[in-house]
Amino acid sequence: MSPSTATEELAALDHEIDARVALLRSAHPDWPCTKGCDACCHRLAALPQLTPPEADRLRATLAELPTAEIAAIHARLAALGPAPTAPITCPLLDPQSGACPVYAARPIACRSYGFYVERDKGLYCQEIAARVAAGSLNDAIWGNHAAIDRRLSPLGPRRALNEWLVPDTATCPAAPQP
Repeated sequence: MSPSTATEELAALDHEIDARVALLRSAHPDWPCTKGCDACCHRLAALPQLTPPEADRLRATLAELPTAEIAAIHARLAALGPAPTAPITCPLLDPQSGACPVYAARPIACRSYGFYVERDKGLYCQEIAARVAAGSLNDAIWGNHAAIDRRLSPLGPRRALNEWLVPDTATCPAAPQP
């Protein structure tokens, strides 16, 4: 798949996920996954896996951030080490504001979390899990995570966030120079 086709496919997938999210939020206005909620970002089981076009988009967005913010992200990445153990706080998350500085370019894993399920297991936080257990989301029309995986597959091999954003190397042109 050509890079431009992969970029177009990623944009189409983003649009479809955003539409699914909008439907769930409109049916459940009290849905917890919204601005100000960063609970899942503090309790990652593993770093998000990104395809090459996701990584390219993320690096381009990172390059637009202020140098100090890029340096802080790289410091958090370095602190995680090559094999972080759960629970992991996303190194992209701004610890002071609880906001994601690359939200518009966030990986598909982040974009779909809380709104998609995989077979018989939910891919969501404890708050949503409690609502599911209480039956208050029985009418939710969840996205199909297996379908997302099938759509991502042709975009290239997935690698962990820290493998794409290795500080101070050629793999992350936005890294601050010593």
